[in-house]
Amino acid sequence: MIGYEDFAKVDIRTGTITRAEPFPEARKPAIKLWIDFGGDLGEKRSSAQITSHYAPESLVGRQVLAVVNFPARQIGKVMSEVLVLGVPDATGEVVLIGPGHAVPNGGRLF
Repeated sequence: MIGYEDFAKVDIRTGTITRAEPFPEARKPAIKLWIDFGGDLGEKRSSAQITSHYAPESLVGRQVLAVVNFPARQIGKVMSEVLVLGVPDATGEVVLIGPGHAVPNGGRLF
């Protein structure tokens, strides 16, 4: 088990996808994402293996939750700056997590 203090160290924020493109160079099918977290965080890049449920053009304007305080990670030719969160469906394919209503970009998960 972890304590609340450990959980509080993980900075999970809401952002809006501003741009999405196929990522054919990835080992597994993926989409490159540009996500606006507003304020001091601004726009960050990520890559997500979400092609089973999402087309790039359907993602623009969608709000998602992402961990914003992990170190950046090189994924192929993309430097992923945030970890977009999702849960697996019944077949193991990722379904994105986001707020049920529009919220300000940069809002922190409590």
